[in-house]
Amino acid sequence: MKTGMRFAGFGGQGVIMMGHIMGKASIIDGKNVTLTQSYGPEARGGACSVDVIVSDKEIYYPHVREPDILVIMSQSALTTYLPSIKEDGTLLLDTGLVEHTEVDREFEGLPATELAKSELGTRIVSNIVMLGYLVAATEIVSEPSMKEAIKSLVPKGTEEKNIKAFEIGYQLGKK
Repeated sequence: MKTGMRFAGFGGQGVIMMGHIMGKASIIDGKNVTLTQSYGPEARGGACSVDVIVSDKEIYYPHVREPDILVIMSQSALTTYLPSIKEDGTLLLDTGLVEHTEVDREFEGLPATELAKSELGTRIVSNIVMLGYLVAATEIVSEPSMKEAIKSLVPKGTEEKNIKAFEIGYQLGKK
C-alpha cells in the first residue's frame, strides 16, 4: 500500500503541522514516510502545502504528483490543487471556508474551522478536526497512533484541546 496525500491551505491554518502529524502517526504505525512542504514568503496568509507519502514499502521518489488524498483548507488551494488529484482520489474540503458548489467531482467535507470555533472556542485547532475526519474516513493510520503523534507535536499545554478536536472530526468521519 502506497498513498500520496496533499494538505493545502494558507499560512496560519496549521497545514504544515497536519503533514508532520500524519507523518509521525504513520511512522508509529511502522510505515515508511516522506514529507515535502511548500509555503510562500508570508508567515500568515500565504499559500502553503505539504505532501506526505505513506507506504508499507520503501519510497523511491519523495514527491506527490497526483495525490490519492487531497485535503483543502482554503479557496485558493482548491483552485490551485484540484486539477492534480487522481481521478479516483479522495477529496476532503473544509466546507466552511471553501466554496464547493462548482466542484464537479465527488468529495467529502465538513466545516472544520466552524466546528473548532463553536465546539472548542478557537479556530486554531481546525486542522486537527480535519485530521480526525480524515483518519476515520480513510483509516490511513490508526487512531491511537494519531493521538500519540498529536500529543507529541502540538505545543505543550494544548494537548487536551487538540485531542478533543481530533475526536470531534473522528466521530464525524465515522458516520
